Amino acid sequence: MLLQFERLANDRTDRIAVEIGSLVIAGWAGRDAAAIEHHIEELAALGIPRPSTTPLYYRVAAQTLTQDSRLFVLGPDSSGEIEPVIVAMADGLWVGIGSDHTDRKAEASGIALSKQLCGKPVGPRLWSYADVEGHWDELVLRSWATIDGKRVLYQESPVSALRTPRDLIHRHTGTDMLRAGTLMFCGTPGAIGGIRPGTRFEMELKDPVLNRSLTHSYDIDVLPVIS
Repeated sequence: MLLQFERLANDRTDRIAVEIGSLVIAGWAGRDAAAIEHHIEELAALGIPRPSTTPLYYRVAAQTLTQDSRLFVLGPDSSGEIEPVIVAMADGLWVGIGSDHTDRKAEASGIALSKQLCGKPVGPRLWSYADVEGHWDELVLRSWATIDGKRVLYQESPVSALRTPRDLIHRHTGTDMLRAGTLMFCGTPGAIGGIRPGTRFEMELKDPVLNRSLTHSYDIDVLPVIS
């Protein structure tokens, strides 16, 4: 899957097209056992079974990645969730944002199946991971959803609630690096008020140390389920 990014490193920017050949979604990636349990319980309320282990790595088709501003989904039972993403390139690791948009009804039947059914939006800008790794825990994730016509704060958490990308990579590969052309979703905080669908999803990764943000948003178009 070919994605286009604007990259920022050491206050210099460039633009690059990247062929993503491998997409990995790290589930249950929290550092705090209580927070993981909370997320498991909120999904259990939707009939979604507990994971066999944590973290758990799902291999998903790279073709599900999208940078479009509209996402088409089948039926009314899907929702987004913000995650830091790591993109591995020949010149190192880069950090961005994405939404592990998931069909929650299908998730009750099988998480791996549900991961394949929705597009995975990712933002168009990246930071060098080397520029933020030293103050990673100070970054903040936020998302907003438009639900019943109202824009509400849907998620808000420091990334310190999640395992670091380096930790997730090491647990997945046994090394400190990903193969070039790999994109990894690095976990998500719980939803404020519980998981629920909306018509628009907005996300932000805030760096208060360098005073900058990565942002992305998309509208959700629901296709009818015809039987």
